[in-house]
Amino acid sequence: MTQTRHFLDLSSAGADGVAAMLADALDRKQARAGFPKGRPDADAPLAGHTLAMVFEKSSTRTRVSFDMAMRQLGGSAVILDSGTSQLGRGETVADTARVLSGYCDAIMVRTDDHAKLEEMAAYATVPVINGLTDDSHPCQIMADLLTVIEAGKALPGSKWAWLGDGNNVLHSIIEAGALMHFDVVAACPEGFDPAPQVLEAAGARARVCRDPLEAVAGADVIVTDTWISMGQAHADAKLAAMAPFQVTEALMAAAKPDAKFLHCLPAHRGEEVVPEVIDGPQSLIWPEAANRLHAQKSVLRWCFGQVG
Repeated sequence: MTQTRHFLDLSSAGADGVAAMLADALDRKQARAGFPKGRPDADAPLAGHTLAMVFEKSSTRTRVSFDMAMRQLGGSAVILDSGTSQLGRGETVADTARVLSGYCDAIMVRTDDHAKLEEMAAYATVPVINGLTDDSHPCQIMADLLTVIEAGKALPGSKWAWLGDGNNVLHSIIEAGALMHFDVVAACPEGFDPAPQVLEAAGARARVCRDPLEAVAGADVIVTDTWISMGQAHADAKLAAMAPFQVTEALMAAAKPDAKFLHCLPAHRGEEVVPEVIDGPQSLIWPEAANRLHAQKSVLRWCFGQVG
């Protein structure tokens, strides 16, 4: 019996799997250039398949991109959230996994505790995909990798600089660096470092510093995220600690001349990044957001054994 392919983190697919998905995403995106957004791909490789999307956290990009990904692949999607499903009334993750496996061909989960995702995968008999947890955000980073490649930059040997909170997005960037052979330097204030086990797993490919200028020096890609994540209280102390790590025009000028700026959105202009950067010529935030769709189509195909 073929083992079910879950996409819980980038390491689920490994370097070869990630590379195969990126190549597939580039090919499929090019093949449907000029199509209306709702028109299925010519081969409709997931015709007849249905994705259950479970949301315990609010979403714009993940919700719409996965829904449209299934439509373009010829399939369909069903959306559940805790407020309108039995998960919100105490049904266990394990029981939900068993039930959804009987109805649908794959499950995407967007939640808080990474253990919930792992429990879903343990009891599901269909592929489970990480749409975001407090620990990681691999689908976002698949889109980021795709965007950087499209911008003409090679992943191996590149340098990525992170500014701000050591959060779930940074965790997945660090994991990507270790897999795809690029370096990540994260400038974080004291007390807001990425998880030690994430850094340890990446080895020499990732390190933390306290100086934003040190992080961006010679960087090919500069990335940040909101300082107050979903579910966190608006904390003045945290904002004050993060203020020196704001991405400014001066920081961008300290990177390579052709450095690119990424942000997973939503953004708070004037907090983690100034408007002149996020809306400037080096910013790739709109292609990055659009590429969530194309990257996730290939993640879905990988889960069904059609890629890699």
